[in-house]
Amino acid sequence: MQHSGHSHPIDHTIDHTLGHTITDVEIRSLFSATHSWEARYKELIKLAKQLPALDAADKIEANAIHGCESQAWLVSELGTNGCWQLHCDSDARIVKGLMAVVLAALNNKTAAQIQAFDMEAYFSELQLLSHLSPSRGNGLRAVVTAIKQSCQ
Repeated sequence: MQHSGHSHPIDHTIDHTLGHTITDVEIRSLFSATHSWEARYKELIKLAKQLPALDAADKIEANAIHGCESQAWLVSELGTNGCWQLHCDSDARIVKGLMAVVLAALNNKTAAQIQAFDMEAYFSELQLLSHLSPSRGNGLRAVVTAIKQSCQ
């Protein structure tokens, strides 16, 4: 899953990706203020709109995330500071919003921090998985697995 086929540098940090610094702390705060699935869904759509598309050149099989029913891609690069820069994209809005939630937690972290992050507890706290279809939940886990594998 690690991006290596192109000569252009990857400059996707979480600041660039979402337009401002956003972490799992902000995501937890954002979702704790929502009291219904409809409100959470609207927040996911907003997050999806903030996540810029990958370049067409990066939407290739080598970057594909398998296990999603929609098309999804991951580009990852280890920065000079020892932290991983991650960029995800999907052709499905809700998946893209879920990717933004994942990136808030894992982007710009070390491999050890990424591996140690309890994603199931994070999703449970945000009350996201219980409202997703089984295939969408499996796709979300596939995104997390792809990130963890690419950052080993």
